[in-house]
Amino acid sequence: MLDVCLLGTGGMMPLPYRWLTSLMVRYNGSSLLIDCGEGTQIAIKEKGWSFKPIDVICFTHYHGDHISGLPGLLLTMGNADRREPLTLIGPKGLERVVNALRVIAPELPFSIRFIELTEPESELSLNGYRLKAFRVSHNVTCLGYSVEIDRAGKFDVERARMAEIPQKYWGILQKGETVEAEGQRYTPDMVLGPERKGLKVTYCTDSRPVDAIWNNAKEADLFICEGMYGEKEKEKKAREYKHMTFYEAAQLAKKAEAKELWLTHYSPSLTRPEDYMEEVREIFPNAIAAKDGRTKELVFED
Repeated sequence: MLDVCLLGTGGMMPLPYRWLTSLMVRYNGSSLLIDCGEGTQIAIKEKGWSFKPIDVICFTHYHGDHISGLPGLLLTMGNADRREPLTLIGPKGLERVVNALRVIAPELPFSIRFIELTEPESELSLNGYRLKAFRVSHNVTCLGYSVEIDRAGKFDVERARMAEIPQKYWGILQKGETVEAEGQRYTPDMVLGPERKGLKVTYCTDSRPVDAIWNNAKEADLFICEGMYGEKEKEKKAREYKHMTFYEAAQLAKKAEAKELWLTHYSPSLTRPEDYMEEVREIFPNAIAAKDGRTKELVFED
């Protein structure tokens, strides 16, 4: 089970009814944050979720509306007596940018691990998440992310018994780990069936439509994508400032064959995103103009 909450849906500046962009996912006791715009702390508190389990924070890029909430969040985590290390992930320059922001949050009771991504595509495994980062097309280096939870094949009791594998090792093998004991080597493929469908959330903001987006969002259970403008007459502005319209995001979702699309990162001038959704749903029927705090619980298929 993977819990997903779109904490903030605003771009450029926070509004009284819309915090700046941030996504939080929870899995198996660990929380992962993507972007940390101004108001992220308040959005987490409004949701009733906790800062404490946040182990990883990913950044798409370093414009203020995506990272301005970080110093305050670090201070709050420190004041809560956090001791566990925190991992920060982002494009090149991450450590320099964060250390500059930490002028106002200099003393923390926990260490920070920086992972700077320089390749067009990267893959990491952390805290049960398989994280894929991919470069998109903005006016600065910017990344999209897919968060995936893999699911091993079904455990076959009969195969385990036929292979005479001691029962005390079954749980370890079921987790996909190899066991070497008593002069024997037991591997997961001895007891597990074919790998089953896992869970996938793809998040992309601040980009023009590029193939890397729909390729990485392929068959996502949830595709969260920037829709800076709903007004068709602003397509030229979207191109100029390297953003997307609702309709371009819907085309990407359609091409990716995603199950569901949430639009986010709205322009401050866009006060009623829902007004434009009828035409968007003609392109991709399962599209939603997301609001702050929208949540979904993704579960494995039977």
